[in-house]
Amino acid sequence: MKKTIYILIFLVSLFSAKAAQVDTIQVYSASMKKNIKTCVMLPDSYKKSSEKFPVVYLLHGYSGNYGSWAKDFKELKRQVDLYNFIVIGVDGNYSSWYFDSPIDPTFKYETYVTAELVPYIDKNYKTISSREGRAISGLSMGGHGALYLSIKHQDIFGAAGSMSGGVDFRPFPDNWDIKKRLGTINEFPENWNKNTVVNMLDLLPNNSLKLIIDCGVDDFFMNVNRDLHAKMLAKKIDHDYIERPGEHNLKYWENALKYQLLFFHDFFNESVKTK
Repeated sequence: MKKTIYILIFLVSLFSAKAAQVDTIQVYSASMKKNIKTCVMLPDSYKKSSEKFPVVYLLHGYSGNYGSWAKDFKELKRQVDLYNFIVIGVDGNYSSWYFDSPIDPTFKYETYVTAELVPYIDKNYKTISSREGRAISGLSMGGHGALYLSIKHQDIFGAAGSMSGGVDFRPFPDNWDIKKRLGTINEFPENWNKNTVVNMLDLLPNNSLKLIIDCGVDDFFMNVNRDLHAKMLAKKIDHDYIERPGEHNLKYWENALKYQLLFFHDFFNESVKTK
């Protein structure tokens, strides 16, 4: 009888447990003169704790938006509670590629994320407001964006990841509106060369970033990820690199995100401890 009661108590507590809180906020971008929606996921412990929390910024892929993470990744709320950090679903328009466009002044998403969104989150939430408490990752276009922003802003982010990232978009000159952000590759080759991640490795001389890169072997970005991996090995840039069976789809990213969040959890534990 007692055993039955204990089982019932366990089941009640399991199914009545609170989950991460998901809010949609608007953050004003002075550089683009508009409000931009943002998804904020807070662990259940957030309201009850006086401590500060690390933050993971997640960047969606082409045609996605700020809400894609909370809507499509069914395990993410549980993972937020498990690892006890804040997750921010960033909106990068449907095709910004997360840099400041050199030809379109209405697209300044590098400035937005690094100079407007991060300070807003630190001001309005209980965050560890240093690179030791910040990580950034994304999928596809967002995988490129996460590496791009973290490499250029190592004072802001201490760890970064890419899932199926378009880490070299030059082989795809007519896809995903990239030429709307950079001009055509024939007219503006310098824009393409200096804004693609594979050409930015000279900015990582001291292994200052903790990096994880993940791509499926049947993904159309597989070759550019392998090329990035080979160049990082040649330059002796530390990173975790994963390739496994999978395509450019949600099923692959749901699995990849588990590895990335664990990687960031370990980074936060180590970096905050040793700071």
